[in-house]
Amino acid sequence: MSATLPVPERVAERAKEIMSAIEADPEFSAFAAAALKYDEAWTCFTGFPVIANWDLDADKRPLLTEGLRALSLKAAVYELGGQDEDMTEIPVAVPVDEMMHAMIAQPQLLARIAERVRISVIHQTDKEHHEYAPGDYTHKAYVAAWGEPNDRYWVGHTEANRRLEILDAKYEAAGFLRSGKAHSFDFAAA
Repeated sequence: MSATLPVPERVAERAKEIMSAIEADPEFSAFAAAALKYDEAWTCFTGFPVIANWDLDADKRPLLTEGLRALSLKAAVYELGGQDEDMTEIPVAVPVDEMMHAMIAQPQLLARIAERVRISVIHQTDKEHHEYAPGDYTHKAYVAAWGEPNDRYWVGHTEANRRLEILDAKYEAAGFLRSGKAHSFDFAAA
């Protein structure tokens, strides 16, 4: 990461303020409900499934909290780091990133909340980083704000890759290729 990143403790302080403001917003309940309802579209083979014993119903609420924390950290980095979009894409664990996608899929609600809270929501898929690792910049800022992250969701990059190799083998055995990006079903016979 760039040497111009703001100190993690300052980012943590601002991120907590941002998250509190988001949760206090009059449309937060509607936003949370909409993001959680996005579950019908959660078909990613490489994000949430790296969570051990993944269960959408049991995991989506805790993941919403983790996604809000990551979004708040990124908004704080953007604000305190000179509004550099590239620098703002700090490493985030794959499952948490997937939840951020569910939140960003509520653009009108999120835009209104962000405007009232006076933050910028920065998340661009081609610039995001999944190299999150315990002890990195993101981890330090998170710990300073909320304590140790839940490692059920904050799966480090090396472990996530190991799990993805296992998933790939299982997907391929079931006929799903390239981590679910292709399959061999012609639907001719049921």
